[in-house]
Amino acid sequence: MSEGFRVKQQWERVSADLVAAFRGLPVANVSDCMGRLSGGGVALRPMHRDGPLAGPALTVKTRPGDNLMLHKAIDMAAPGDVIVCDGGGDLTNALLGEMMLARAIGHGIAGVVIFGAVRDRQAFLERNLPVYAAGVTHRGPYRDGPGEIGFPISLNGMVIEPGDLIIGDADGVLAVPRATAAAVLERTEAKNAAEAKQMEAIRAGAVASTWVDAALAAKGCEFIP
Repeated sequence: MSEGFRVKQQWERVSADLVAAFRGLPVANVSDCMGRLSGGGVALRPMHRDGPLAGPALTVKTRPGDNLMLHKAIDMAAPGDVIVCDGGGDLTNALLGEMMLARAIGHGIAGVVIFGAVRDRQAFLERNLPVYAAGVTHRGPYRDGPGEIGFPISLNGMVIEPGDLIIGDADGVLAVPRATAAAVLERTEAKNAAEAKQMEAIRAGAVASTWVDAALAAKGCEFIP
C-alpha cells in the first residue's frame, strides 16, 4: 500500500443511535464536556443556510487545490456519512462546487467539512446540506491526486479517525472520538439539564451572578470602596 495515494474501503462507524442522540445538541456544550481542547478552528464556517450536522466521518486527505479523492469519497460514501476533507487550509482553488454538492445529496450524505475552499456559494445556501469550509473562491480545482481516503486526518489540530462522530452548528464543527462518544453524550446531557435550570431561574428574575465575587476574591482581586 502506497502511503499518500491509497483508499481504505472499510472501517467501524459510530452507531446510528449516538448520531441521533447528538444531533441538535449545542456544539459549544459538547466542546465544554470534552475539556475545550478540540476544535477545527475558527476558519471552518457554515456554508449552508441553517441546521445541524451529525454523522460518522469519512476522512479524506488531498493535495491542496486538488479534489480527485474528494470525487471518489462522494462515490463510496454510505448514506448518513459526513465527508471530512483535509485540503491543507488552502483557499486558492475550490474543492467542492454545485455539481459535486448535488451528487453528495443524491448519495444521502449527511454533510461535508472541508479545510479548504468551496465555490457556487448560492447553491449551498439554496440546497442547505450542512457544509463547512474555510473559504470561498471561484477558481476551480485540479484532479490529479495524490490523496488518501479512510485514514486519520487533522484539521487545524483536530484529529479525526474514520468513523468518529462529526457534529456542527452555527458555532462550528467538532469531532467526537467514536470510542468516547457515549461518555461525552452523558456529560453533555447533564450539562444541558443544568443549563436549562439556570435559564429558568434567569427568566424568573434571578439575574445576579452568585459566584463571580467569590471567584475574584479567590484569585486575589482587590475590591476598592
